[in-house]
Amino acid sequence: MDFPQALRTARHGRHLSQLELALRAGTTQRHLSFLESGRSTPGRALIIRLAESMELSLRDRNDLLHLAGFAPVYPQTAIDDPALQHVRSALDHILTGHLPYPAIVVDANHDLVLANEAFSLFTDGVADKLLEPPINVLRLSLHPDGVAPRIANLSHWAQHILDRLPPGEFRDELAAYVPYVEPGPEHVGFAAPMQLRSPKGDLQLTTTITTFATALDVTIAELKLEAFLPADEATAALLTG
Repeated sequence: MDFPQALRTARHGRHLSQLELALRAGTTQRHLSFLESGRSTPGRALIIRLAESMELSLRDRNDLLHLAGFAPVYPQTAIDDPALQHVRSALDHILTGHLPYPAIVVDANHDLVLANEAFSLFTDGVADKLLEPPINVLRLSLHPDGVAPRIANLSHWAQHILDRLPPGEFRDELAAYVPYVEPGPEHVGFAAPMQLRSPKGDLQLTTTITTFATALDVTIAELKLEAFLPADEATAALLTG
């Protein structure tokens, strides 16, 4: 894919007209049309404005710059690099503070980066092969040798996960683990809590996901902190008891 095609694809993916994007980025529809046809060569600053106007991820912004012949603007630092020690320390503090409820941090591939002690609720009894690094938390959730046998509402929970994934081999792999069930009248979509059978008892868990909205490093921007919370008083009592 060259720059004009990548720009068109990104704009179409966000359902923006040339005029809408041009106004957001402070340029003209004519100039944007020339960029998308390859008749004009973009400057670095304009590419950054266009990417910001489309709210592209930092990785996608770097890719757009690369296709236009520019060096990446946003660094990508390994999570174990000393430069990110302050980030890891902050995340550890948040995870510890969320106890006794489970909380995890995953990367863009849904691989586990950090977890608190309560995450053992999910790893109890799963196959060793699924706990070999990198631990993919979605595969861990839906694999027959993972958490899946202990999720009472597996079909609904699996659909909640699959609906968040783009088409591709990984989604196909996960979908193959769970027989598709047509949603019934009781189905309430993403709002349905996970019904987990655990050594502590039957739990109802809901989740929140937090991201670093103002991060300027690709690695940090792609991290997601998923915190599990009790969906009813009985679950809260079981987890705090």
